[in-house]
Amino acid sequence: MTKGLMISAPASGTGKTTVMLGLLRALAEDGLSVQPFKSGPDYIDPAFHLAAAKRASFNLDSWAMDEHLFGAISAQANGADICVGEGSMGLFDGVATRGQSGFGTSAETAKRMGWPVVLVIDVGGQAQSAAATALGFKAYDPDLPFAGVILNRVASPRHERLTRLGMERAGIKVLGSLPRRGDLALPERHLGLIQAVEHPDLEAAIAGYATFLRDNVDLEAIKAAAAGHAVPETGTLPTPPAQRIALARDAAFSFTYPHLLEGWRRAGAEILPFSPLADEAPAADADLVWLPGGYPELHGGLLAAAANFRSGLQKHAETKPVHGECGGYMALGEALIDKQGNRHQMAGLLGLVTSYEKRKFHLGYRRAVLQSSMPGFDAGQALRGHEFHYSTILDEPDAPLANVFDADGNPVSETGSIKGHVTGTFFHLITGERT
Repeated sequence: MTKGLMISAPASGTGKTTVMLGLLRALAEDGLSVQPFKSGPDYIDPAFHLAAAKRASFNLDSWAMDEHLFGAISAQANGADICVGEGSMGLFDGVATRGQSGFGTSAETAKRMGWPVVLVIDVGGQAQSAAATALGFKAYDPDLPFAGVILNRVASPRHERLTRLGMERAGIKVLGSLPRRGDLALPERHLGLIQAVEHPDLEAAIAGYATFLRDNVDLEAIKAAAAGHAVPETGTLPTPPAQRIALARDAAFSFTYPHLLEGWRRAGAEILPFSPLADEAPAADADLVWLPGGYPELHGGLLAAAANFRSGLQKHAETKPVHGECGGYMALGEALIDKQGNRHQMAGLLGLVTSYEKRKFHLGYRRAVLQSSMPGFDAGQALRGHEFHYSTILDEPDAPLANVFDADGNPVSETGSIKGHVTGTFFHLITGERT
């Protein structure tokens, strides 16, 4: 058992990622081996966690993961001195229908791991009233351990005194008070934060967050608040869909859940990274080409001009499997239209045509029952994943890959496609259901 904490908030946009990164680095600077986790289906934050803690971060998801996979992923903390989890959205935000083992809330992750919650509260525009918010979150689930709050975006010493007074009256422990600073926000785009690999000076930013946290929070009190209990380690990480996997890996294709790659490597698979943006073809002797999601819509011209990548992909697909997720699926299609209305030729292995000129928001958990096999999974098997993109489908003419449903069991029109050896989905795979 490794003790830990859950960094959460009443809502998105309160500054919890900045707190998370600064805390990870500050604890590491104090000589601790820090294991980061992300609660929920986020594939951008773990790369920032890795940069801050110098230790790979993993997702824990009570909707998509059964207790066996949850336990196998929690075991990645073995050997660490402390765990720090970052929540998604608000602490109690999830879906309406229970998944493999829960509703997907950060509170569920914290309870299962026994991690006390550190609630980051944006106190802008209020003072003593912030205590009512904190008290409500503390009381909402009495079985959830609650460590205290970090006050964020504090305007002045007077503002801090008044806010602390309210917290004292409510019996809420204040673990830190962060002055308002506009230069601490991480850059964002339409899916949230930019990718870690795109940050112009990520190391300097994280070092600055750590200094800011060290100057304004009680690190010793935070360390002392860490707790946890043993989670049964009865499962294993996902097995690889092939032995030699050519994996697209650059600024256009990077959204792969860390537990998948870790499971593939531990089972002996060889991961062969290549960059479509650099016009690299996948390894000719790969057994499978896997194109993750990412931001192909930002690089349409480069991808359209990447003749070596496209020809290598097409040659591979003649005899061996190719799979794409979300952005990778779009890149396998016929064309992608960017937000300016420019049409870019893609690989043409599927007939899919997608457009960002007229954005349509797609977000949520997905349960897919395969109509045909795809790499690593047989027809009839159920998969769990998550979809998050703004593209509009103009044409999806190939055979549907799966019957897809949202978290509440409602049919979803984005079914994925299959044509020959090529498959694609709009959802990002988290796990297959145990049979």
